[in-house]
Amino acid sequence: MARPREFDEDEATEAAMNVFWHHGYDAASIALLLDGMGMTKGSLYKAFADKKSLFMASMARYETAQVAPAIAMLRDPDVPEGHDRIAALFRSVVEVVRQGDRRGCLLCSAAAGPAFDDHEIADVVDGLLEDMRAAFEVALAEMTRPPDARSEMARVLVTQYVGLRILARAQATAEDLDRSVEAMLALIDPERVRAA
Repeated sequence: MARPREFDEDEATEAAMNVFWHHGYDAASIALLLDGMGMTKGSLYKAFADKKSLFMASMARYETAQVAPAIAMLRDPDVPEGHDRIAALFRSVVEVVRQGDRRGCLLCSAAAGPAFDDHEIADVVDGLLEDMRAAFEVALAEMTRPPDARSEMARVLVTQYVGLRILARAQATAEDLDRSVEAMLALIDPERVRAA
């Protein structure tokens, strides 16, 4: 009879996600992961095989905890104005920084890190960024713009979102991030800004 594992796999994955989120994939050493997860090396390798497998599990958890709510915000039918949904998402990033959270975004860090040379990680990152792009396009559909322009603007917004989250991690001030957000919002709906 196999011995039961002496840890909760969900809790371990949550802890690993936070280590990767704080340190990034490359800097999250096995020693840091073991310390953060409260596990032995043997238990980690039995449960997750290797660091990359653990990272993939952490990314799946991050998708549920962070990416899915952001997508839901952009698609929220209870907020009729697409501009308001986009503004709420970008302003929430600045608010997190104001509250002292400088981790940025695990997805964005992965896009700038291990996805560069690992096809499996790149596929996960690309898929989640495409989900974000599609959600931005839904929000933009509420605004008067042709479908081609809407699709291109959704790509711009993904780029802006990734950039904003990386700048948050790079210690940009909340005030600078806020100015960037307001300039970006003016770019997507200049008529609204002129009317304000």
